[in-house]
Parts: sequence; C-alpha cells; structure tokens
Amino acid sequence: MNRVLLATANAGVENAVPLGTTLVFSALLLGLILCLALEEKIHAKKSIIAGVFALVGLFMANVFHLYEYVDHKFLIKLPPLDSALGHTIALPVYIPAIDWGVIALIFGASLFIDITSKSGLFTWIAIKLTKASKGDPRKLLWFYGLMTVVFSAVLNNVTAMIIVGSLTGVSLKKLGRVNMMLGFLLIEGLLTNIGGLLTLISSVPNIIVGNAAGISFATFFVKSAPFVFVATIATIMLGAKLFGITKLHTAKERKEAELLVSGFDENDGIESNGFFWFSTVVLILFIVTIATTSILPVVQDLGMSFVALFFAAVMLVRYKSSVDKFYRAMDWDLLGFFAALFVVINVMEHAMVLDLIGVGLAKVISLNELIGHGAGTGAILVSSAAFSSVTDNIPLSAMLAKILQAQVTASTDPLWWSVVFGANLGGNLTPIGSASTLVAVTIIHKNGIAMPFARFVKLAIPFAAMQIVLATAYVLLFLQ
Repeated sequence: MNRVLLATANAGVENAVPLGTTLVFSALLLGLILCLALEEKIHAKKSIIAGVFALVGLFMANVFHLYEYVDHKFLIKLPPLDSALGHTIALPVYIPAIDWGVIALIFGASLFIDITSKSGLFTWIAIKLTKASKGDPRKLLWFYGLMTVVFSAVLNNVTAMIIVGSLTGVSLKKLGRVNMMLGFLLIEGLLTNIGGLLTLISSVPNIIVGNAAGISFATFFVKSAPFVFVATIATIMLGAKLFGITKLHTAKERKEAELLVSGFDENDGIESNGFFWFSTVVLILFIVTIATTSILPVVQDLGMSFVALFFAAVMLVRYKSSVDKFYRAMDWDLLGFFAALFVVINVMEHAMVLDLIGVGLAKVISLNELIGHGAGTGAILVSSAAFSSVTDNIPLSAMLAKILQAQVTASTDPLWWSVVFGANLGGNLTPIGSASTLVAVTIIHKNGIAMPFARFVKLAIPFAAMQIVLATAYVLLFLQ
C-alpha cells in the first residue's frame, strides 16, 4: 500500500498513517455527529450511539493497527515502578483512552450537589435570589447569568453548571415560570464557556496555550476580561430577547410579583437546622477547595476530580444506610456518553484525524503571510471554533500551540488569542462541544424539556455566531 505521511505543519510531528485510513476514520467521526443529530429520529440514547461508534472505532483501529499492542494489551508504564522494579501495568486500550478525571468530576460533583440539596440549602439560596429580584424574570436572569460566569471562572464549567442549574430550577418553579426554564438553562450553559475565558486557569486550553505562549496570569486576565464582560452582557441580552424573558413593565405586575415572592419562606425546605449548617460549611469548603486545587499541597496532585469525590463521600455519610437511592438517581447515560466519546476521540487521534485538521489549520495560519495578518488570525479563530465543536478542544489546542511555537510566534501575537477564543467558544456550537453544555442539556432533559442534538444547534447558533464575531473583532481590533 502506498503510504502518505501526514505531518503537522512545521511542528516536526510525523506518523506513517495512510491518508486513506485517516479519511475512513474522518467519515466515522462524521457518522457519529450525524447520528447524534438524528438522535430523536433513531430513538437512541446518546450513550448507546457513542458506545456503538466507540466499539466500531476500536475494532477498526485494531484492523488498521493504529495502536501498539503487546499480547493484545496496551502497556502503560509507571516511571517509578519501571525504573525501580521493571513493572508495567497492562490495560485494554479503551481504559486509558477515557479521561477519568472528567468522569469522576461529573460523578462526584453531581452526587455532592444532589445530597446537599436535601438539606434545603439550595432552596434557601434560590429563594433569597428570587426575593432579591422581586419576582422580575429579567433581573433573575442577570443574577444567574453573572453567577454562572463567576463560578465558571473560579471553579470549573461543569461544577458551575451543576450548581447554577439546580438553583435555577428551584427559583423558576417557585415563581411559576417553568416556561422560561429552557431559556435560563441554555443561556447559563453557553455562559459557562464565556466564564471559562476569564483567567489562565479557567480551562485546559487556556493553560496549554498560555504556557506555550508565555502569557502570565495577570496579562491573560487583563486581555480577556473586556471580552468576557461584553460577551456576557450580549449573551444575556440576546437570550432575554430570543426566549421572551421580559422584565415586569407595569406597576400592577411588579406589585403582584412582590406580593408573590414575599410569601416565599426560604426556611420552608429545611428539615434539620444542623444538617443545613453542616451543608453550608461543606459547600463553602467545596467551592474554596475546587478554586484552589492547583495550589494546594498534596491535593494539587490528585486534582479536582478527587476533591469532588471526597466531598461527595463526606455528604454520603449523612445517608450511609440509604446511599443506593442517590446512586440510582445518577445520570448514567451522561457518564456513559462521555466515556464512549473519549474513546472515539482517542481513536481519532491515533488515526491522525486531528493531525489532518491541524495540517488544514496550519495552512489557514499561513494566510497571514499571503493575504494579511488579519486574514489568518480571524480564520484560525473561526476554524478552531468549528473543529472544537465536534472534537476535543484539548488535543486541538495542544496541536495548534505546537504549530505556533514551531513558527517562533511572539507571545504578543494575536494568533495565540485566536486559538484561545476559538477553542473555548466552539463549545457553544454543539451539545458535545464542551462538558458543561452537555451537562446543561442533561439538566434541561431532567426538567421534562426535549433537547435533541439538532434543536440545541438551532437554538445555540445565534449565540455562538454572535460570540465568535465579537471575539474575532476584539482580537483584530484590540489585540493586534
């Protein structure tokens, strides 16, 4: 067979995978996206769709010899053991392919929030916010929107969405505004990726690109904050208009709303004051620990997933004799989907599909020299956003960072920011673009609202397009 070398342009990365093989696996990825888009028509859960493609992908990867096998096992060597005793741990390829940190984070955070909600704490917070809004849906949207951005910046997108989504459901049900649930939750889901742009450590692509470019924490914040501020306001305003979340206009409406919220009792859901205050303290500790995981001794090596699991275990002790009811309430379809999706993406990496994308994006970057600096910068932002919406933005960011490093791109070059904005904002184009948007869709489903792949894309495109246009203009006009 004639072999075609796929090389990541100027990055010195080569792999002897036939181009035809790469195109076959590219078609497989497109098939997954198409099936997810037709999820409602084929009457299948996301976990089943992704699971089937993961199994087919693994089988095809074995047929095409894309993995290195030893006795049909993929070997992972642990350096300390390997150097001292020569030990290795053998695992099937699909085990290390899964990002267990993300799976554990979603599992732990969901479990923690579910148990904490039993204390009445979230009802208390939600009613306090609802009272502060005086029953005005538009004010409430602003409260929750800003909270989502702040939480996404200091915690992580998934945890922020789980917490804010839980509070939103309580508030809207109390106000009798369940018809606005879709608008609130979708806007919050999209805002998680805006908040993820605020600091250098708010998302993994930020860390990868920031480190590669040599951008300091302070510089990153100063340059990204203006965009986050404008994009947050624009997203909330657009969402309020598209979903009909209006403010109370007449004095009569305001008076009726105030009378309604004045009758709310924030202590209504509290069955045990002791458990309420215990949950309050633990929630504060959870937020502080998640926010400082990267600098805490010992904990920083274990990661945020350990923190989520640890606090979930602390709360489970309260219901130690009936923990099974919380396990049954877990969204196993969501966890199964993520696990399968990680396997599919891993197969795509070995099939050089992401490298093929990288080659294409490298040519886009070269437009800066052929046409003008703005052409390539804007094109790379839009292109990286498009590809991030259907593939993992972490390897894509790493690949683009290597390309820019190989070209000795200055840390002040706007191309770095094009990758940062594109990788993060691409998550708002599809429900599989980021973990937080998928969590938002799951919460929407839990509230009895149908949200298939195609409907999400249809609703999200105006927001994503607006955000990407704003980001492109911001990079070209203010970061040149």
